[in-house]
Amino acid sequence: MRILIAGASGFLGSRLRTSLDRAGHDVTTLVRRPAGAEEVQWDPYAGTLDPAAIENADVVINLAGSPTLGNPHSKKWAEELLRSRVTTTRVLADAIAASTHRPAFLAGNGISYYGDRGEEVLPESAPTSGDAFLTEVTRQWQAATKSATDAGARVCILRTAPVLDRQSAPLKQLLLLFKAGLGGKLAGGDQYFPIISVRDWVAAVTYLAEHDDVSGPVNLCCPKTPTNGEFTEELARLVHRPAFLGVPGAVLRPAAGRMAPELLGSVRAVPAVLTDEGFRFADRDVAEVLRTAIA
Repeated sequence: MRILIAGASGFLGSRLRTSLDRAGHDVTTLVRRPAGAEEVQWDPYAGTLDPAAIENADVVINLAGSPTLGNPHSKKWAEELLRSRVTTTRVLADAIAASTHRPAFLAGNGISYYGDRGEEVLPESAPTSGDAFLTEVTRQWQAATKSATDAGARVCILRTAPVLDRQSAPLKQLLLLFKAGLGGKLAGGDQYFPIISVRDWVAAVTYLAEHDDVSGPVNLCCPKTPTNGEFTEELARLVHRPAFLGVPGAVLRPAAGRMAPELLGSVRAVPAVLTDEGFRFADRDVAEVLRTAIA
């Protein structure tokens, strides 16, 4: 297949491109600098995109967006995080809608869509709830795909949980804390914390690109979502350090700012769509995800 990717230079995008190349697909990347081989230049903020790039693609994947890790008290950071995701998605969706054959669109998104839901099990059919910053970002991010959906294109919303790998946030920073013996539960530790390994994320997105019978929202998280307490205990065990410390919610809320709901909220998401499709996860629970991540 011919696959066009925005955001291919990032941590996830680079690994996805490698997977797609190995699978024999013809991959082209969208870049904002002058284009080289197997690249197409675009400027989503100016609305500039060569229609031929879309016409020549069977699948378009958008992983573009500014880093989630940043100063949660910064208005500029928050505005750029929202703008970068919504703008790139809308430009690609509109281009797909205007194309003659309408390639499939795999649109990046986040598991924060569901909001803080306690112990409620959350398949893709569950509604969104609450007014947390990232929850609102995911709503607008998803809404930006509307033109492609309305035009009849196959659209998959990639509701991605934190992807754990020792080379990237958040696990890179957590490993430093836990190895120093400074790890601990957040608040009571009872909140559910969806996660996924890099290899399962890459395999799942590759699967969605190759299977044209799947559309709509797709939860990208391991099948058994751990609590923060279970995650803490397993990470401490793997690095052979105690994790006796804990951070009260009253301390976290002002310190974490807009990101506090991501640390204290509970999202018990399940990958119902992928499970029903028969997709096989390599890492099904917190022990397997962390073992793979820090290997």
